[in-house]
Parts: sequence; structure tokens; C-alpha cells
Amino acid sequence: MAASTRRLPLLLLTAAVVLYCLLPFLWLLITSFKSPADVFRAPTGYLPNPFDLANWEKVLTLPRFTRALLNSAIVAASASAISLAVGSICSYALARLRFPGKQVVLSTVLAVAMFPGIAIVSPLFLQFSDWGLINSKWALILPNVTFTLPICIWTLNAFFRDLPAELEEAARVDGCTRLQVFTQIVAPLAAPGVFTTAILLFIAAWNEYLFARTFMSEQNQFTAPVAIAQFEGSDIAAATPWGEITAAAAVSTLPLVILVLLFQRRIISGLTAGAVKG
Repeated sequence: MAASTRRLPLLLLTAAVVLYCLLPFLWLLITSFKSPADVFRAPTGYLPNPFDLANWEKVLTLPRFTRALLNSAIVAASASAISLAVGSICSYALARLRFPGKQVVLSTVLAVAMFPGIAIVSPLFLQFSDWGLINSKWALILPNVTFTLPICIWTLNAFFRDLPAELEEAARVDGCTRLQVFTQIVAPLAAPGVFTTAILLFIAAWNEYLFARTFMSEQNQFTAPVAIAQFEGSDIAAATPWGEITAAAAVSTLPLVILVLLFQRRIISGLTAGAVKG
């Protein structure tokens, strides 16, 4: 009883932090079920009155938005796959191989991750124009890989360093090449970390807005964040369609929420892998 009493303040603090983080999404979700008149009602009603599904019906049947969701899925999945394929090999090499300048390489990778995307939009636009990539998904995949690859390398580098080197040495004694050791021994052991990293990369690429807004001018190439921004003034001329905007934002967020809920055990095991050594 005494132990549970001592834990009560911590539990209350945790509940308060979780509620604080969830409140914006809850308000967005509530607004998505309001009618236009209910959204602009004064004083503001905190619950839909009446409960209206019109915003969700319009968003889910709007071809340009469903197309945008598909574009986001293609770009995010492609960028994540490329980053994982390249980043896992690079991070393993940085974790296991000894060569001059390794710390310089890691520092450079970190510097790229911290570089502001706005600083390279203009030169990238000119370069992609010369290559004919404007309004092409490659114009989004390549910049996303640039910024997700450092995250992948830094995250997986920590996982690979924590794996026991004795297993790799035993495999090398048995005649495995370095690549066979990586694919048959290291990769399966690092699966929780790889899976966690994949989720983080997918979320980062899914939510990207700057490059998608700059490099895409054709409506059928918009990603979900850009399509949501285009709702203003395009569907209802008289007023900002907040109900549709919030419904579209909720729809674009749900895949990420479902993804995390379905694989939360793997994510947690990946985040805690290597936390305790002994």
C-alpha cells in the first residue's frame, strides 16, 4: 500500500503529460465530426452537436486526397527502404570496422541530419529541373533519403555496437564472408532495432512538407500534407473548411497510429535493446 502511494504522484504526472500530448489530436478529431455551422459557433461547443460524418465522407471520397495518400505511401516506403538498405550496411561498417577518420564520418553524418532543408531547396529545385525530375516522385524520394539516411546510420550504429562480436568471429572462423555474417547473423539479431528505425524513417518521410510543396506543382503528384494545405479555399469558397481539413489530417495520421499500435512490442523492444548489459 505504501509503495503504491509513493508511486501515485509519478502516475498522476505521467497521466498529465500523456493527456497534454493527446489533447491537440483529440480536439482535431472532435472538430472533424462537426458541421460547418457547429465549427464556427460562438461560444465554442466542445462536443459535436449534432454528430456529423459529412466531412469524413467527403474527404474519403475525394479523388485528389486519396491519390495524395497513395503518393505519400509510395514516397515514404521507397525512401525508408533505400535508407535502410544503405544505412544498415554503412552503420555496420562504422560499428565493426576500424579505419582512420571514422569519427569524422560519424560527425559528418550527424551534421547532414542537422542541416536545415530550407537551405538547399533552391539549388535542389534547379538541379532537379535540369534532370527533369520536377513533378516526379524521385524529386521527393532522393531528398527524403538524404535526411533519413543519417538517422538510420546513427540509430543502427548503436544497435550493431551492442551486439556480441563473438558470434561474428565464430561465423568468420566457419568460413563466412563479412557480407554473409551481416545478412545471416547480424541482421536477424538486430531485427528489433531495424524495425524501430524503419518506423521512424517512415514517419519522417510521411510527414515531409517542404520538398513536396516545392517540387510538386501537379495536383496528382501532391502528398498528403500538401493536399491538406490545399483544402483552404478549394472546396468551400466562402470560408475555410476546417471540418474537412481536420478530417483529412485525422485520416493522414491514422496510418501512423495504426502502424505504431500494431507493432508497439517490436518498437519497444527495439528502443530498449542494448539498454541493459551484463
